[in-house]
Amino acid sequence: MEQYLLPAPVPTAFTPGYALAGGLMIGLSAALLWLSIGRIAGISGIIGNMFTPIERNWRIAFLAGLMATPLAARLIGIAPAIHLQGSPALLLGGGLLVGVGSALGGGCTSGHGICGLSRLSPRSIAATGTFMTIAVLVVLLTRAVI
Repeated sequence: MEQYLLPAPVPTAFTPGYALAGGLMIGLSAALLWLSIGRIAGISGIIGNMFTPIERNWRIAFLAGLMATPLAARLIGIAPAIHLQGSPALLLGGGLLVGVGSALGGGCTSGHGICGLSRLSPRSIAATGTFMTIAVLVVLLTRAVI
């Protein structure tokens, strides 16, 4: 009888300090956006409405800050290196599936998981529970197969 063994877990570069600092910065930026102009920091909504002339400036500023901050952290040497492990086609396909999921779910993980949960939105609670459950299943399946 053959014995099937699960592969050893892939080592991660989890750093609690960076995770805490990143989480605090995300939460602070979402709170500041809500308190200052009453808008939700859901990235799919920000990008999806970027090409409408109304309220374009804050969207551009928010996205510029979103991109500039990790670049600045990398330049001063406090950001860990990121290595993408996948073909460009796989990464593009994954990005497209995320976009489709965001459209079907009425928002993205940042909008539902950060802003929606903090407002106790039933739709966001259901969406976050769904994508977290699927994420766990995909990780378990991928580790068992690969």
